[in-house]
Amino acid sequence: MFYGAMKLSIGGSLKLAFRPWVEGLENIPDEGPAILASNHLSFSDSFFLPAVLTRKITFIAKQEYFTSPGVKGKLTAAFFKGVGQLPVDRSGARGAGEAAIKSGIEVLERGELFGIYPEGTRSPDGRLYRGKPGGLARVALATGAPVIPVAMIDTEKVQPPGKVLPKMIRPGIRIGKPLDFSRYHGMDGDRFILRSVTDEVMYEIMKLSGQEYVDIYATAAKRQIADEAKRKAEEEKAAKAAGLGKADEAEQDPEA
Repeated sequence: MFYGAMKLSIGGSLKLAFRPWVEGLENIPDEGPAILASNHLSFSDSFFLPAVLTRKITFIAKQEYFTSPGVKGKLTAAFFKGVGQLPVDRSGARGAGEAAIKSGIEVLERGELFGIYPEGTRSPDGRLYRGKPGGLARVALATGAPVIPVAMIDTEKVQPPGKVLPKMIRPGIRIGKPLDFSRYHGMDGDRFILRSVTDEVMYEIMKLSGQEYVDIYATAAKRQIADEAKRKAEEEKAAKAAGLGKADEAEQDPEA
């Protein structure tokens, strides 16, 4: 009931304000379990996608959204629970992965829709990054649920990272046809099969989104970007210090 109320208020407001366009809604089954595997461009992805669906979809979210102290923390927790988010502790990588898989399986066993971002984190630059095989593929092979590729389009322009106020840009959602991986049933312990399943899904997302594909993990790309920014900052600091040093020498040498 709370999900329905949140969907009506927030989802209705999003559709009215941003008028998101959507293609492929007929690929979402009217009933039964299914996995919606989407690219991840913005924090707002988890709100635009549920807004255009008639069925409830459950995502996983970091536990901090549910455990922050104070009134704001309680309101945030109530909000995320209301829109169908499940808390997962990401403090330990392996434990977090197992918790996410368990949560996904439980949602699908109830005959519901489970949403997952195979990249594991938001794209740092709008490109599509390598999917992580541990979550999506394992849940798909453990449950036999079909995987439906989803492409979020231009949501990063609506809510750019670090920006509080959204821009009034019309985003889009493109939903592909379900993928059947029943041929791999019982092979969820084979890492090569997990990789193959994940890559097939990412390829379909790439075709739907039109994004440039980068064959590294988004987390690694974020580290590279952070390291490069740090390097440039240190170089600028060193150059500034060298410039000040030369200026001091010129003042001390009247013939300079």
